[in-house]
Amino acid sequence: MAQLVVNVSRDFSKYPAGRYIEDGPASGQLFRDKFLIPALKEAKELTIELDGTRGYGSSFLEEAFGGAVRAGFSPKTVKQAFKLISNDKSLVEEIHDYIEHGSEPE
Repeated sequence: MAQLVVNVSRDFSKYPAGRYIEDGPASGQLFRDKFLIPALKEAKELTIELDGTRGYGSSFLEEAFGGAVRAGFSPKTVKQAFKLISNDKSLVEEIHDYIEHGSEPE
C-alpha cells in the first residue's frame, strides 16, 4: 500500500469548516472528495496531520470522515486507510466515532 501525507492546515485550509461545498471553500465534503475518497479508491494509506488549523467543526469532521463510510467504504476500511496524527487525542477519538457511525445520517 503506497503512503501519502496530507497536512490539513498546509494542504487544505487553516480554517476547515462547513459540511457541504456550498457552505464554503473548506468544507468537509470538499476535503473528503479531494483527499479521502481518492486514497480509498486507490487503496493508498493516507497519513492525515490534523494540527495547525484554527479548529474543526463537527459538521466538517462528520461529513469528511463519516461521509467516506456513506460513500460505500466500511468503517474498518476507512480506519485502516487513514493514520490520524494530532496532539489532541480527543480529536482523533471524535473522528473514529464519526467513522464508526458514518452510515447513520446526522
